[in-house]
Amino acid sequence: METAPNPGTTLIDMELYRTFLVIAETSSFSKAAELVGRTPSAVSMQIKKLEGILGVSVFVREGRSVRLSMEGEALLGYARRILMLNEEAVGLFLSPNVEGEVRFGAPSDFGTRFLPTFLSRFARTHPGVNVDVHLDGSPHLNKELKNGDLDLVLFTARPDSELAKGGEIVFTEPLVWAGLENGVAYERDPLPLAVATSGCPWRRAARIALDSVQKPYRISYTSFHSAGQEAALLADLAIAPFPASVVEHPLQVLDERHDLPEIGNYHIIMQRRPRAGKATRAFAEHVIECFREMSHGMSGQAA
Repeated sequence: METAPNPGTTLIDMELYRTFLVIAETSSFSKAAELVGRTPSAVSMQIKKLEGILGVSVFVREGRSVRLSMEGEALLGYARRILMLNEEAVGLFLSPNVEGEVRFGAPSDFGTRFLPTFLSRFARTHPGVNVDVHLDGSPHLNKELKNGDLDLVLFTARPDSELAKGGEIVFTEPLVWAGLENGVAYERDPLPLAVATSGCPWRRAARIALDSVQKPYRISYTSFHSAGQEAALLADLAIAPFPASVVEHPLQVLDERHDLPEIGNYHIIMQRRPRAGKATRAFAEHVIECFREMSHGMSGQAA
């Protein structure tokens, strides 16, 4: 038989957990204050209250930034799970009447980058909605949306593209040159590129950047999925234009120190089918919120 918490146990308020998580993600009390809509002094008081309840310090101050203490690291996983369960419980009662199907389209590379988070969180709060996922290139997804075969689509697009003009920008991130750590592919002449198939905005952005500085290059490897491009990078056979957030060891970001020009940003654009139903609207709002949280986390890491 389940038992209730001991009446004498001091429970932690959800807002304290939420503020704690935002500070952990941004490494800054001032940035966290902006995101949670409180003054810096109010945020400091919340953390003092949290630390008073636990009897430990959850952050270590380092100049203008902070990092998690050992005890803070231990609390982090609990805080995320507690807020997740709270979200799930509330969603169960606030969204019980949202049912149906969402035909959702996204670029192929989203399958491992974004979709696991989107789908798992949405399933917890909207268990009555089935999401039918289609992964393809942005041009083909655009055609399917116009034909009425999809309800909601995400595209990748350059800021000056037609796709960017026709939808809602939900996420923006820099494109960077990626290559193998301590590799030599970037030194070759002409520069060998590993890019997606024709029509990819990252491929076009890379070519425009290189053409603008008259740097010779050749398309050495093409792949519909970024995993194929990454294979060429890991073999030190080419470099590639990648989103900054995906470049991790053993790859590195290449820049002007490697005689390479800036590529610029790219957008993730959302478009919906006209007169889409309640399930589609709910999923769209969920995706926007997920991207908003990702942007906050990335800005905190950059600081």
